[in-house]
Amino acid sequence: MRSLDLSSLRSFIAVADAGGVTRAANLLNLTQSAVSMQMKRLEEGLNVELLDRSARTVALTAAGEQLLGYARRMLALNDDVVTRLTGDEYEGELSLGVPHDIIYPHIPTVLRRFHAEFPRMKVQLQSSYTRRLKELYLRGECDLILTTEDHLDAGGETLAKIPLVWLGAPNGNAWKTRPLRLAFEPNCIFRGAVQSALDTAGIPWEMAIEAESSRAIEACLSADLAVSAMLEGSVPGYLDVVVHGGALPDLARKKINLYVSELTRSLPRERLSELLRLSYAG
Repeated sequence: MRSLDLSSLRSFIAVADAGGVTRAANLLNLTQSAVSMQMKRLEEGLNVELLDRSARTVALTAAGEQLLGYARRMLALNDDVVTRLTGDEYEGELSLGVPHDIIYPHIPTVLRRFHAEFPRMKVQLQSSYTRRLKELYLRGECDLILTTEDHLDAGGETLAKIPLVWLGAPNGNAWKTRPLRLAFEPNCIFRGAVQSALDTAGIPWEMAIEAESSRAIEACLSADLAVSAMLEGSVPGYLDVVVHGGALPDLARKKINLYVSELTRSLPRERLSELLRLSYAG
């Protein structure tokens, strides 16, 4: 093999990012067999194994990891050439709505990758609670939104189901108090689920702190004045997951849903939605 097929490299990158052939095929709008065939041809042409298929989740071999870096650079250069020579540079603005508590860890990476591919596109990031974001979306004021919900409305897709965890101050003791002191924003969608779990467990509680600002809530938690709940993996570094040893009830899982407006179909919008899917694919 003297030349690498760019379509196969694009599929290889999708498999690596998504952690599997099936997810990659869905993201590329190809059949699973087509992606598998591309991977087979790529491996046979290079005479190396790129994917470790021994586990449930597809992983890269050492050769695959080495190829991945080259593949990303090759496709970036290819796309740059096509864009510059065809004059097909996209300009404009997309509005992305994300609840504040799931901006990290994924959204900065998504925005960075999107900007690298569409440098002249502006992404207006709107951060609010789920109910507010859905109102903006229905009014056409957001092109894409992520939500944290118990259910899925028509036109949406669930990207992940993530458990809620208790959080409070590092080495804090607020979780031991009874009634349990809670801190939440008035519109926080996790609030009712936490109260219901405590009622079921027979643990008395009080809404000790309410604030419209998430930073104000986090300041009170950091001061060990109360506890709250957040999705696993989203806890900021200055707070800790409460290790309560069973003294508090386990909390439910919440869906991370994606809604994409059909009113503004475009390649940039499709790519932004694809990057959001990939961020939760692992």
